[in-house]
Amino acid sequence: MTAPHTRSRRVIAIPLGMAMATALAFLPNAGAAAAPAASDGSAAGADAPQSPALAAKATSLSYVVNVRPGHGTSSHVKKAIAKAGGTVVTSYDKIGVIVAHSANADFAKTIRKVRGVESAGSTRTAPLPAQSTTDLGTPKVLTAEQVADAEAAPGQDPLEPMQWDLPAIKADKAHEKSLGSRDVTVAVIDTGVDDTHPDIAPNFDRKASVNCVSGKPDTADGAWRPSASESPHGTHVAGEIAAAKNGVGVTGVAPGVKVSGIKVSNPDGFFYTEAVVCGFMWAAEHGVEVTNNSYYTDPWYFNCKNDPDQKALVEAVSRASRYAERKGAVNLAAAGNENYDLAADEITDPVSPNDSTPSDRVIDPSECLDIPTQLPGIVTVASTGAKGIKSSFSNHGLGVIDIAAPGGDSTAYQTPAPPATSGLILGPVPGGKWGYMAGTSMASPHAAGVAALIKSTHPYAPPALVKALLYTEADAVPCTDPYDIDGDGKIDAVCEGGKNRNGFYGAGMVDALDAVTK
Repeated sequence: MTAPHTRSRRVIAIPLGMAMATALAFLPNAGAAAAPAASDGSAAGADAPQSPALAAKATSLSYVVNVRPGHGTSSHVKKAIAKAGGTVVTSYDKIGVIVAHSANADFAKTIRKVRGVESAGSTRTAPLPAQSTTDLGTPKVLTAEQVADAEAAPGQDPLEPMQWDLPAIKADKAHEKSLGSRDVTVAVIDTGVDDTHPDIAPNFDRKASVNCVSGKPDTADGAWRPSASESPHGTHVAGEIAAAKNGVGVTGVAPGVKVSGIKVSNPDGFFYTEAVVCGFMWAAEHGVEVTNNSYYTDPWYFNCKNDPDQKALVEAVSRASRYAERKGAVNLAAAGNENYDLAADEITDPVSPNDSTPSDRVIDPSECLDIPTQLPGIVTVASTGAKGIKSSFSNHGLGVIDIAAPGGDSTAYQTPAPPATSGLILGPVPGGKWGYMAGTSMASPHAAGVAALIKSTHPYAPPALVKALLYTEADAVPCTDPYDIDGDGKIDAVCEGGKNRNGFYGAGMVDALDAVTK
């Protein structure tokens, strides 16, 4: 079961008590509009032949140029970029990634021949700015009356009884022991975070927040916030991780740690390579202990290493994420929402490139990578629903999925125990409100919150140890076999592996209580 994919790893957001028919709208096979073509009606590939007439009216694309790390950009590479019709936007010398703009359709082909250039490629197929569809829109949220009517037990935040996901990972019990350390910051690399939200403001780390959309850090105050027309995705994710336990709204998995916003999604909702590279580098240089990445890097759902452009994108993001880990960050990413088997021999990708004209292409997921999800060192998180079973939409795959966490599912498929009423995940949205969302986007921040609790308990643990503890402390979950989530008699996915490591749940369900006690 596949569906056209929105850029961020979210599926839908619905309010408390919405009808089942609406809840089903987020399941695989739900329709979404394809991104329109570039302004001239065709994909603007970097290596596409171009006539002199077209070159004269070309618009700029953005590129990454990968050179040897650890040195300043050599003068001859800079000169070559200029000679090829490019302009250097910024350079991350520690990882050897240069961001450049050029209107020359042959820019990448030309610059790859320059001495010292290891790879280069266009980060998009549509002109600057991207020609894209909008996101799914601002979610419907809980009304003031619904918030006021919520009844919580002593010691709970008002909406906490609706958060079935917290006891699912023993976070409620963990909070009796520890809320996490103020010395730990989780960076939400996403669509931006509304730090004015009352659930987020107490724990927000302004110094570790930035706008990276252009590929170059914008440190203007509030630049990390989404505009009113942009997705609430990053705000919801931030709240799932670290919503303060302050008598307001919901409670995060790690309500005592700090959270920062690193905005990498442009106003049209695209997460381009230069922005993602900037995001990881900013996190690395600002003492972030954990990063959450609930998106895939546009415009390619899978980036094939036999394509020179896509190979360069894989290399650039790989360098940045590895650098962040070397600097002390544990990087987690959502597995994706198409019910793909990422360990299969082949997958049909119908949505790439999503910023111009997508078409079906058959790819080998071991050679064509969803980035950053499938990069080495990244903790890949699958989603479960209120019954602890793989969410109907969650990607899976033996050897790919590292761990599982609550991301929600159709209430009709996995109904939570009362008093919770929705099988989706409740969290904050901009404007001081709260709403329901579901997806592996919601699973990854639960795991990121547990990683932050582990780091709080073991402040000197390097990333490798934090990851090892995350896996060893997880509660093993055997394969769900047969997996017929909708009860129609047909198998919806096949799980491979044993109880302690399998393609649906990886090492198992994250355990917040063990994170603060072991």
